[in-house]
Amino acid sequence: MVTFLPTRPGRLADVPSFDRAIGGAESNVACTLARTGHTARWISRVGTDGFGDHLLAAIADCGVDTRHVRRDPLRPTGIYFRTAGDRATDTHEVAYYRAGSAASAMTAADMDPAAIRSGRILHLSGITAALSADCLGLMRELTARRPGRPLLSFDVNYRPGLWREPAQARALLELARGADIVFVGDDEARDAWGLHGARAIGAALPEPDILVVKQGGGGATVFQRTGKTDRRCDDAAASTATFVPSLNVDLVAATGAGDAFAAGFLSATLRGLPVRTRIRHGHLWAAAALTVPGDLATPPDRAHADRLADLDDEAWGRLHLGPGWTAADASGRRADEEVRTR
Repeated sequence: MVTFLPTRPGRLADVPSFDRAIGGAESNVACTLARTGHTARWISRVGTDGFGDHLLAAIADCGVDTRHVRRDPLRPTGIYFRTAGDRATDTHEVAYYRAGSAASAMTAADMDPAAIRSGRILHLSGITAALSADCLGLMRELTARRPGRPLLSFDVNYRPGLWREPAQARALLELARGADIVFVGDDEARDAWGLHGARAIGAALPEPDILVVKQGGGGATVFQRTGKTDRRCDDAAASTATFVPSLNVDLVAATGAGDAFAAGFLSATLRGLPVRTRIRHGHLWAAAALTVPGDLATPPDRAHADRLADLDDEAWGRLHLGPGWTAADASGRRADEEVRTR
């Protein structure tokens, strides 16, 4: 989508102007991965309008392969407006204009199977499932467990404003059960599925090999399934739990942090790093997004992120990141010193 960001805080009714940016969960992840040196492809559908032109150009400029994005001459590119407030607060407003958009017309029939299966990881979002019945059908097709598919990553991304009836969001639980890696916020699981707490979420989703439960400012817990023979097993002992606390950051805007976390975690997964280190990379890349105003942030370079991810627990707890921290020269800092950029 094209995103319109407010030029000042306040209600949508009171904000006089907006700045144009790019948004969209999957494209955010693709852009962030590409900016840190991974090969990324974005597969979607946009209109033949100027907003579609802008999206394709901006995402390609990040280094993402957009050759498999289809142009729809009959439907517009989706857009949305939001306020500057945190999504978790009552003051946050989002106005979606996606009904009848080009992306809402995506179906399994018009996807290129070779393009979808060519990567090591296929990353999907629950937002797509909410756009139309055809999109939900596409997601069910892609999350079906079949031989030869890539490692399948699914970010639940529950957005109440996109679901007509709250009960329909149970479809996200079905999709998550077909994935290998699942990202879900504990607040999302509570609101969409009535699940309370990381352990309850882990018990309800025994099928994925990796389940990442994001716990807001507290941190993230990853459940890693230890037995690969029976995906129906719902015994909590069949998985190990790893918790890593979040970082202290000078918050600018919370939007986009979940996508950045997923990108950081997937980057570390592609590199074969241990689960605890993957979580720390997720937190670091989320911190990059939290300290900029838009949905999309430039992640830290790999050497910088690796150095910070290797800190001991005490030094990790002292870490404090502010706007501009990703541009800091990692080579000029000791691994155990607090990073504070203002």
